[in-house]
Amino acid sequence: MLRTGIFGGSFNPIHNGHISLARQLREKAALDEVWLMVSPQNPLKKTDGLLDDDLRMKMARMAVEGVEGIIASDYEMHLPKPSYTWNTLQALSNDYPDREFVLLMGGDNWSLFDRWFHHEDILRNYEIVVYPRRGSDMTDKMLGAPSPRIVEAELLDISSTEIRQRIKDGKGIRRMVPKAVADFIMENSLYEK
Repeated sequence: MLRTGIFGGSFNPIHNGHISLARQLREKAALDEVWLMVSPQNPLKKTDGLLDDDLRMKMARMAVEGVEGIIASDYEMHLPKPSYTWNTLQALSNDYPDREFVLLMGGDNWSLFDRWFHHEDILRNYEIVVYPRRGSDMTDKMLGAPSPRIVEAELLDISSTEIRQRIKDGKGIRRMVPKAVADFIMENSLYEK
């Protein structure tokens, strides 16, 4: 069985922090691969300013080109919307019976986990690896039983929101995203409005 981490997100846009984190989680959680699951619509997030699915997917693929064990996946984009993690995990398990799927999430998402669709089923059926994030409270009360595995990871101080704002303000982003992604954003005048 291949251990495959599912790292979901809007990746709007993908940045160096995402890639660094995926690499660390792959190693620390003993995963064969990490799939960056580019989400078409997170039911718990506003979609204001969400770039077109195909453009975000294209940037994610550019960002991980040549990065061993990290794959940008559009799998969730072919599922009914909104994209609930439980539905995604069930479909993945059905389509890839040779893989053991491990859900990767930040402490901020873990703190909202009891609001997720079928969160108890996810806990019962899938391993969960949580990485603490600044401002997220990882208390024992939230961990419950069965509890997820906590993995400490070095987080780069980069956010997609900050990148979008810097672009609007005419500031550079080259240190925040892979070169191919920065070039693609600039060539296509993305996030300027």
